[in-house]
Amino acid sequence: MGSLNPPALPAVDFSEPNLKPGSQGWGSVKFQVRKALEDYGCFEATFNKIPIDLRKAIFKGLEELFDLPLPTKLRNISKKPFHGYVGQYPQVPLFESLGIDDANIPEKIDSVTNLFWPEGNPSFSTTMQSFAEQLSELDQIVRRMIVESLGLDKYLEEHMNSTNYLLRAMKYKGPKTTETEVGLSSHTDKNMVTILYQNQVVGLEVETKNGEWITVKPSEDSFIIMIGDSLNAWLNGRLHSPYHRVMMSGNEARYSVGLFSVPKAGYTIKAPEELIDEEHPLLFKPFDHVEFLSFYYSEEGQRVQSALKAYCGV
Repeated sequence: MGSLNPPALPAVDFSEPNLKPGSQGWGSVKFQVRKALEDYGCFEATFNKIPIDLRKAIFKGLEELFDLPLPTKLRNISKKPFHGYVGQYPQVPLFESLGIDDANIPEKIDSVTNLFWPEGNPSFSTTMQSFAEQLSELDQIVRRMIVESLGLDKYLEEHMNSTNYLLRAMKYKGPKTTETEVGLSSHTDKNMVTILYQNQVVGLEVETKNGEWITVKPSEDSFIIMIGDSLNAWLNGRLHSPYHRVMMSGNEARYSVGLFSVPKAGYTIKAPEELIDEEHPLLFKPFDHVEFLSFYYSEEGQRVQSALKAYCGV
């Protein structure tokens, strides 16, 4: 028999109208964020600044996007691994995704939209840009709380300016079987912070530090916030970067959209000296995120258990 109370991710509410740095509410939420990310590396966030009609429009836009012919989707190319169109992989046949760099900037999203719809698609462009812009506010709140909670205030401006935003649209086809199949293999994210929003089809699973898998129950009212390897390295291991995967069954497609804060090419990720001492020796040598990504997608990088440790571990 299954547990009456299956394990769940911590929940953090960002909906307080006066959630400002220095306020009592800010301090309380900041403590919850730090605790959740130390223990789990992720949490479920309530953030009501994104209206429900925009959230519904997101999934309509994703369906419209992935219904395009394959040759059209293949126009989305990028020099950065996993930033353009990803699909047709024998290892994960249920999965495909499309990346949009700087999706919070109208001109950037319009440019990508016109790749798919040369005649234009203002509704899609406006929906994606608005969603990315508003979700970037949540990313900035979370990252500021992390920096403050670790006493790294003097690095705040540099840290916030070190990243761009990648919006990634994702689809996982239903395998049309009651047996569970892999939608996306177990991995850690390689960026700073990931914010995921998903439709009502179950699939996302997160591994705890003790090796137990938590099935994330989708909710239209919440987002999943997750730490990536780049932030884990910058913070010298203070916060946990969790392994996660997507497991699919049934007939329904799972749609999700993620906002990824990604270190800029040329920016060196280096742990602040304040986080290095006898109790916390340096874990990772300084590295460039884009070069790290290239290693991760190499044959060697795909073979090792932890690409981060293999690439720049001390």
